[in-house]
Amino acid sequence: MAGATRTPTNLTQGGKTDAGIGASTLRPDGTLKVTGEFAYSSDMWHEDMLWGFTLRSTVAHAEIVSIDTSEALAQSGVYAVLTYDDLPTDVKNYGLEIQDTPVLAHGKVRHHGEPVALVAADHPETARRAAAKIKIEYKELPVVTDEASAIAEGAPLIHEGRDDHHSGHVPHPNIVHRQPIIRGNADEAAKKADVIVSGEYVFGMQDQAFLGPESGLAVPGEDGGVDLYVATQWLHSDLRQIAPVLGLPEEKVRMTLSGVGGAFGGREDLSMQIHACLLALRTGKPVKIVYNRFESFFGHVHRHPAKLWYEHGATKDGKLTHMKCRIVLDGGAYASASPAVVGNASSLSVGPYVVDDVEIEAIALYSNNPPCGAMRGFGAVQACFAYEAQMDKLAKKLGMDPVEFRQLNAMEQGTIMPTGQPVDSPAPVAELLRRIKAMPLPPEQQWLAAGESADVRALPGGLSNTTHGEGVVRGIGYAVGIKNVGFSEGFDDYSTARVRMEVVGGEAVATVHTAMAEVGQGGVTVHAQIARTELGVEQVTIHPADTQVGSAGSTSASRQTYMTGGAVKNTCENVREKVLEIGRRKFGTYHPAWATAELLLEGGKVVTDGGEVLADIAEVLEGEAVDLELEFRHRPTEPFDLKTGQGFGHVQYSFAAHRAVVEVDTELGLVKVIELAVAQDVGKALNPLSVVGQIQGGTTQGLGVAVMEEIIVDPKTAKVRNPSFTDYLIPTILDTPTIPVDVLELADEHAPYGLRGIGEAPTLSSTPAVLAAIRNATGLELNKTPVRPEHLTGT
Repeated sequence: MAGATRTPTNLTQGGKTDAGIGASTLRPDGTLKVTGEFAYSSDMWHEDMLWGFTLRSTVAHAEIVSIDTSEALAQSGVYAVLTYDDLPTDVKNYGLEIQDTPVLAHGKVRHHGEPVALVAADHPETARRAAAKIKIEYKELPVVTDEASAIAEGAPLIHEGRDDHHSGHVPHPNIVHRQPIIRGNADEAAKKADVIVSGEYVFGMQDQAFLGPESGLAVPGEDGGVDLYVATQWLHSDLRQIAPVLGLPEEKVRMTLSGVGGAFGGREDLSMQIHACLLALRTGKPVKIVYNRFESFFGHVHRHPAKLWYEHGATKDGKLTHMKCRIVLDGGAYASASPAVVGNASSLSVGPYVVDDVEIEAIALYSNNPPCGAMRGFGAVQACFAYEAQMDKLAKKLGMDPVEFRQLNAMEQGTIMPTGQPVDSPAPVAELLRRIKAMPLPPEQQWLAAGESADVRALPGGLSNTTHGEGVVRGIGYAVGIKNVGFSEGFDDYSTARVRMEVVGGEAVATVHTAMAEVGQGGVTVHAQIARTELGVEQVTIHPADTQVGSAGSTSASRQTYMTGGAVKNTCENVREKVLEIGRRKFGTYHPAWATAELLLEGGKVVTDGGEVLADIAEVLEGEAVDLELEFRHRPTEPFDLKTGQGFGHVQYSFAAHRAVVEVDTELGLVKVIELAVAQDVGKALNPLSVVGQIQGGTTQGLGVAVMEEIIVDPKTAKVRNPSFTDYLIPTILDTPTIPVDVLELADEHAPYGLRGIGEAPTLSSTPAVLAAIRNATGLELNKTPVRPEHLTGT
């Protein structure tokens, strides 16, 4: 079945559901979520609880002349009002890589919506009204909004006197990070090109648009510490940043994951965590903070908007000769994950193609725009949009089929990346393109004759009833992308799992305890599947994620099934050996197979590799338990050289290809995406149903940025103009097309079970596929996302 279009079903064996690896086991939280019974972090409650509120700046760049909190403090029901001067320690900044983000603004604000003061009150509306009474006098400063204003002579410095580990190799203090990659000689190689194409591309700022806004509950402890229940992507990273600000040792900041309503990178950075803890410790009462949607747009980072310049050359027979590019990412006011995003954008900027001679530069700016950081695809999305447009330009100029041109230049296992790293696992780029092109096309619309009624739901504009087929043209476009998996560039990427095996009610039961953030990706389901497969038991309990176990790393970078799944597998294997040791000790003298045979745990039994049952697992463990906590690491990576970009920077790559079919009303500029077909190599589908769901979800997010999603920032004031789902549009079910999925399974020998991270790759290629289809329908160049009606009509 490998490579076929999959319709996931539960696999069965002997009339009993096999809930182990390879089965489409249903998620334990699924029914609760669709029926509205699941408890999210915003649903938490505590007796005698206060409500916290964050007052945010109304301007993007200004000196803070004065703050007057007296009226707010005097309001009935208010328990505390905090500003920068009330912070308890000398540690007043935090950050994922660079600690440049203030807990509360001091001296000046650097972006619209920056936190300035906190209020705790006995009712959320009381807290909001009190915050409105805080008087702040600002002296506005010139804003930095793009590269020109960031590096111009006399440009305002976003961070004066910055001193961090990236500042030594950047040409200006308003540049967070710079990564060049030089391999071969692009100028010399360009002389061999028969055709050269170039283009400038603009990628808009995208919001993660997760369902559940930021929220959490902080409860002060009797020991002077605090218990924090929060929706996040990385408990231990939060802990590392929170504890120093509170002046507490990490063991006194106890964190438990609460229900997470989506993440997509937007919860990697802190939002309300420190604020809730500060208010709880100041008042001695539990404090809950829940952002509304308006606050959420200011409370988390977004996807970096980008400007990209590319040049490619090719011979007349279609072989790429060279590539040059320059990528400028706007990181906004604070660093967040910008250095790592730069590393991804530069190292993956060539795409899944063989190009021996490259000259690449990627930078991220500091500006007064909203902070940007992690979002699904993480730098590779912006690059894919540009290099796939270039592939179509080259194919057109050469008179070649765009798919065949891509296949001719596709990388494969053994290809050397621009960073000098060999691709040492399957890279079926040409095969994915072949599969996606071979999938049946949706039927052509036969527009009804004049006087008859068309089903407007199937037309561009949908229920707005703007057309009945007049001026509607169909287009088809293709794209393919490459995404790294896991943390890169020498980061010590590891995960921890604790597994306990014991007898409960006469049955062997396993408990799996990790700090993995379940954000909707289905990790808890897979962990149970792994435990059932490795330990041979039916009953598996997933312990709530908290900081009482070692770090699981972030739920990002498509890494959790590889890393924390790998940790669960590794720990289960060791637990299994301990169980067998107990069995050998108890029963080895009675049956020689205990000492001589290869032993397995299956179906609640200890069996030989020949199928002979030796004992029940429960019988072996009666009166004893096995409890282990172990770490798992992937093979080491190394930082990219800061001058040449060379280095073994990534642990694994993932690949996806898309074919988009669109219909465009060329008179009104309206687009209807009819189908987004996907082919993706997943290495091994541990849960086929979840695999298809991840691919379809990532595809839909790529669709959103192609035709509707963009945070609009005023270029003169750097203020956000559309912080709501009324004005920031995301795809609904009416916008989401048919998404057939073709799953290919080519094992990566370096990964647990041969799996390959899957969550991000489909987000890359769906966007340029949609743009390619719209170009095919209209003949327009379309070098900006998202495509708007005015781009198609010239109005």
